[in-house]
Amino acid sequence: GGPQPEILRLFGRLSQADQEAVFNPGNGRRIVLATNVAETSLTVPGIRYVVDSGVARDKRYSYRTKVEQLQVEAISQAAANQRAGRCGRVANGICIRPYDEKDFTARPPFTDPEILRSSLAGVILRMKSLRLGTVEAFPFLEAPRAKAIADGYELLGELGAVDDDNELTPIGQELSRLPLDPRVGRMILEARNREALSEVLIIASALSVQDVRDRPMDVAQAADEKHKKFDDEKSEFMGYLKLWAWIEEGRGVHGQPIAGAGAGVAATPRIDSHKLSNRQQEQRLRESFVNPRRVREWRDIHAQLHTVVAEHGWRLNTSPATYEQLHLAMLAGLLGNVGCKSEDDEWFLGARGIKFWRHPGAHLSKKPGRWLIAAELVDTTRLYGRGLAGIDPQWIPGVAGHLLKTQLLEPHWEKKAAEVIALQRATLYGIVVYATRRVNFGNVDPKAAREIFIRQALVEDDWDSKLPFIGHNRQLLAQVEELEHKSRRQDVLVDDALIYAFYDQQLPANVHSGASLERWSRDEVKRQPRLLQLTRDELMRHEAAGITGSAFP
Repeated sequence: GGPQPEILRLFGRLSQADQEAVFNPGNGRRIVLATNVAETSLTVPGIRYVVDSGVARDKRYSYRTKVEQLQVEAISQAAANQRAGRCGRVANGICIRPYDEKDFTARPPFTDPEILRSSLAGVILRMKSLRLGTVEAFPFLEAPRAKAIADGYELLGELGAVDDDNELTPIGQELSRLPLDPRVGRMILEARNREALSEVLIIASALSVQDVRDRPMDVAQAADEKHKKFDDEKSEFMGYLKLWAWIEEGRGVHGQPIAGAGAGVAATPRIDSHKLSNRQQEQRLRESFVNPRRVREWRDIHAQLHTVVAEHGWRLNTSPATYEQLHLAMLAGLLGNVGCKSEDDEWFLGARGIKFWRHPGAHLSKKPGRWLIAAELVDTTRLYGRGLAGIDPQWIPGVAGHLLKTQLLEPHWEKKAAEVIALQRATLYGIVVYATRRVNFGNVDPKAAREIFIRQALVEDDWDSKLPFIGHNRQLLAQVEELEHKSRRQDVLVDDALIYAFYDQQLPANVHSGASLERWSRDEVKRQPRLLQLTRDELMRHEAAGITGSAFP
């Protein structure tokens, strides 16, 4: 009998009001279901008993797949003891561990330090800029593994921050002066160059805080309806800009630049008399399920980024960036998070053969296109992409040229273009970016292109040119072939290999197309008019010397 216990939840993404309910004194027994946010960050009053599951969902960076993993794993002894301490704050309490004591004693004494669980790209970048020597030789308290160091260099190479010798490039020098995650810093540098700095500062600061949109479980549908006004068809980054503009309107600031909105949108924000009071603004935010505390964090980080930009003397763009300008800037920092949709399923093929899915909570009003980038890839029940935006694959070579692996296929002579063409295939971390791009093979492999040009254009006579030797040789070949026909012999005309050898001997190494032959012949043929003209003797076999026009009229 007796009153039913009150059951409360406590986790990081819970709305502020629901979190505060845990700290309000209750009238009876209370059961608090908490994640490890209650382990060290908070002290919940009145707790007498703790049931410790012995596990936690921790963020850990995978050096193999290059993604953040949020997997359930066993906690350390120190974390377990910290949890036990939650029930002894105001009086003696009891901690129940529903796992074997041998299991507990076999666990590591302490939780792995963050340097062993995170990407080292930022650490390496800062050490190089401060000239602290090699990362491998630095006396860390907990030395990172060789895999982690190699991964850090690989990410910096992806961002164009280090060269093949792992030395800082000009981009790396600039990145090292930004107190930011290297990926975010790379986006900002690219945005500066592409006139999209205003928008990217808003998005970069949004990516640095927890999503400001609340989605309480008991009113999830109502929250989704309120959030729809911020959704974009193709890009969650555009959604951040819409959300920011809506928040700023409550502060009386209008005309925030919205990427892709066109020249009709005011670029310079203006303040009018419709500013809401702080209380009214908070009420407005809560009615749309937007968390006021997280909005303040977002604005604080945005202000800090503005300060960094001002210190470097960079100017914000005075007109809204286009969709392409904005997403090219984002792409520069997210090249490892490009995805191409599977032909017959809902997953996307990502870098190094990984598969990821659109996050079920993605704020998009339509399905993303075939190509996209993700702000982050997180491995939970499956690998999800968060912060999605559609991109044009044609943008990739311009930003990721240093990462593309190219392969030339099917080099062949094209009569109309009068040059040897190959089909180029390019991949980014194993994703085929394009497969049939036509390139001039002579610019890539002049020697092989020259062989194809001589064999197909000249020997096989597959080129319409007004150069005199072409007409002369064509006429002479026809005469010898006619003699062969009249004499009913198949051994009069020399084979193609001898004709090839003739042209090969006469033509210089840099002639591999119609245009290059015409340029060379302008001067050379003036000096030697008959240089490329075949003779009857060169076209007829020695044993067929008696086969003449007079013998076979």
